[in-house]
Amino acid sequence: MKIIENQTFDEERALYGSHGVLLRNSAFDGPADGESAFKESSDIEAEHVFCNLRYPFWHDHGLKIRDSEMTELCRAALWYSDHIEITNTKLHGIKALRECSDVVLEDCDIISPEFGWSVKNIEMKNCTAQSEYFMMRSENLRFSQVTFQGKYSFQYIENAVFENCTFDTKDAFWHGKNVTVKDSTIKGEYLAWYSDGLTLINCKIIGTQPFCYCKNLRLINCQMIDTDLAFEKSEVEAEITTPVLSIKNPASGHIYVPAAGELIFDDEQAKGQVIIQEKEAPKRCACA
Repeated sequence: MKIIENQTFDEERALYGSHGVLLRNSAFDGPADGESAFKESSDIEAEHVFCNLRYPFWHDHGLKIRDSEMTELCRAALWYSDHIEITNTKLHGIKALRECSDVVLEDCDIISPEFGWSVKNIEMKNCTAQSEYFMMRSENLRFSQVTFQGKYSFQYIENAVFENCTFDTKDAFWHGKNVTVKDSTIKGEYLAWYSDGLTLINCKIIGTQPFCYCKNLRLINCQMIDTDLAFEKSEVEAEITTPVLSIKNPASGHIYVPAAGELIFDDEQAKGQVIIQEKEAPKRCACA
């Protein structure tokens, strides 16, 4: 592998078509303002690299990025690439990841609107992210210990598993298919409308009007906090451990809940059942 160290590149396509290169302690930056530094390359490693120019990693095959930074000026950093590993790196430019496959991100800080569109086979571990339209139309996602804040996240995704995550996000999981969320907290308005095959296990759900127009929705041992007008026109099987403010016109299925402030059934097509299961009072020992 060819090693390039302590260099700054600012020209157009500075390392275009490279193969088998380790770039270390270097930067893409400067007055020439060139684009597409590592375009059409393969077997590339970038370590302690500062990316301050546009489109550095397009059409690359086999890419490892460690301990690096992509600034706000590093627009659309990774597109049309595959077999990517990114570790302990800041991705702060808009549209940082798109149309890529076989991606692993670990210990990364993401501040990137429209991040992760149309990505296939992505694993994210121990990352923080701020974005809008995060991961839209992506497939085969596996996230663990990810903290996210933004709007319109995970729309139209398919085949995903999320574990031990915290999401503060409006309109999440709209039109999502075959999604499982475990041991996580999701806060935000209008959660998961029009989803199909969403399962939540041991989760905390916070916010107004969740789970409307859903198909094949399941909640197992979940908390619902400050949730009202829930489950409208949804096919649902739910086991909820906290009181719900209101439930409205579930299409079918069963909703087990300890209490509900209001049950709204004003649509004759609403056939879902709400079963109130009050917790039994603790039994006292009748001791002499």
